[in-house]
Amino acid sequence: MFGPSFLSENEVEFILWAPYQEKVTLRLNEEKYDMEKDEKGYFRITVNAKEGDKYSFIIDKGEIPDPASRYQPDGVHGRSQLVSLKYEWKSREVKIKPEDLIIYELHIGTFTQEGTFYSAVEKLDYLVDLGVTAIEIMPVHQFPGKKDWGYDGVYLYAVQNTYGGPYAFMKFIDEAHQRGLAVILDVVYNHVGPEGNYMMFLGPYFSQKYKTPWGLTFNFDDAYSDEVRKFILDNVRYWFEVFHIDGLRLDAVHAIYDFSPKHILQDIAELSHSLGKFVIAESDLNDPKIIDDKCGYKIDAQWVDDFHHSVHAYLTGERNSYYSDFGTLDDIVKAFKDVFVYDGKYSNFRKKTHGAPVGNLNACKFVVYIQDHDQVGNRGNGDRLSTLVDKQSYMIASALYLLSPFIPMIFMGEEYYERNPFLFFSDFSDPNLIKGVREGRLRENGQEIDPQSDEAFLKSKLSWNIDKEILEYYRTLIKIRKEFSNKCSRRIKVDKGDKWLVIGLEKIFLLVAFSDTELTSRHSGELLFSSSDFPKNIVSSKEIRVKKGIGIYKYSI
Repeated sequence: MFGPSFLSENEVEFILWAPYQEKVTLRLNEEKYDMEKDEKGYFRITVNAKEGDKYSFIIDKGEIPDPASRYQPDGVHGRSQLVSLKYEWKSREVKIKPEDLIIYELHIGTFTQEGTFYSAVEKLDYLVDLGVTAIEIMPVHQFPGKKDWGYDGVYLYAVQNTYGGPYAFMKFIDEAHQRGLAVILDVVYNHVGPEGNYMMFLGPYFSQKYKTPWGLTFNFDDAYSDEVRKFILDNVRYWFEVFHIDGLRLDAVHAIYDFSPKHILQDIAELSHSLGKFVIAESDLNDPKIIDDKCGYKIDAQWVDDFHHSVHAYLTGERNSYYSDFGTLDDIVKAFKDVFVYDGKYSNFRKKTHGAPVGNLNACKFVVYIQDHDQVGNRGNGDRLSTLVDKQSYMIASALYLLSPFIPMIFMGEEYYERNPFLFFSDFSDPNLIKGVREGRLRENGQEIDPQSDEAFLKSKLSWNIDKEILEYYRTLIKIRKEFSNKCSRRIKVDKGDKWLVIGLEKIFLLVAFSDTELTSRHSGELLFSSSDFPKNIVSSKEIRVKKGIGIYKYSI
């Protein structure tokens, strides 16, 4: 792999890909060693070294950390530190079928007051009791400063120092596995953060043809791209083999540009599958090619923003920005039946036709949610759904996605009605970057609280002020899902009326009343659970009166 490798307890090989450089010197503690360069631009040297030693590389621009560093104890500008990453695992990796995935997305820095892996371990039993089966962790590779969402990371192999570093992460994963929880890591291969990025001085790591709004994008298809692809694929292997991660979530794959005969996403998917692992993608393209196993990139599943937008816009009445394309019950119906609301349909917001039909792809190819870090955090005030709608609407939204045939994802705190915001926060040291972030978040998102401030970060921490009714409601929904799951089937019947839906799944059906109303169901069943006043039994074609809420019924035999 790229970076340092322990050949023995006291012998380390250092590898740096730096074709732009004619000479590179390794500085290990206070000793200096000239490295040898090969025809592909790799510099190598093997020297006596041990765990804890600090090192850096001296190039024509000065002294820099290792871009493939395994640990940055002093941050993105500090020297790298050797860690052997030897850990006594007490658990085995967790294998979970797609139909059994119930994901819980969390941010280590705000999940607990301490904001570390060690403190997060103390919440694992709570997550087991909730009923989730997998934890998705927002990016943990080293970012500037002490607080960040993680998408400004610059050292793909180094675990964030303020979270506890690599061994603390291993401990967290091991403890999760002992409890039967899979761990999914959010990784960013579409760009590298703007501060602490020294790779641009070493070689053509980044594309000269494509740009992203967030930073330089990797060179996956131009000259020297073979080595860049290896750098990323080695990183995929690293998380799976060294840290025993069970799956990856790939950030914003629509910003991964690659016109090679074989897309890097397909390479990532195939490598992951060869190791018995899975991959989930975030994409706003509404393009089934990403998850198609026959003629696509073979990614296992992808996030579906359309489901979120349909439910959110209808319940909140918001019509700004991309919500202008949504807001009717028909959108929710289409999301259940066809997954993408925009599947080759003209989008007024985008001013073009958007998306393509998913065909017969099964439901477990799609991850749905009513909140996530983006949909909450990219609001100016970081508003959670709990502060935007009444409690019955909140419970309706929760049941719609948790009992859908798709893979559900809970955003941390949602399950107990957290009301603290989740704001955007960062900790850059470059004055120009700080100015740009402040002005950009205010202009584009309306965020008035300074993202660089401690206030933005501290306000975003979970309060753990638990609403017991909502927490018990989520536990119940998850139990019902586990017992009556559609098992990836998209065989769904949906009836729609004025402010009501009846959603027929394989073993259960949902009566959804968005206000006190009368409705007629074509299904007969016995009440399993309801959020308000619903009859204990439903007879097909008989009119009933219900209060605003949701009723979950088991089909009558």
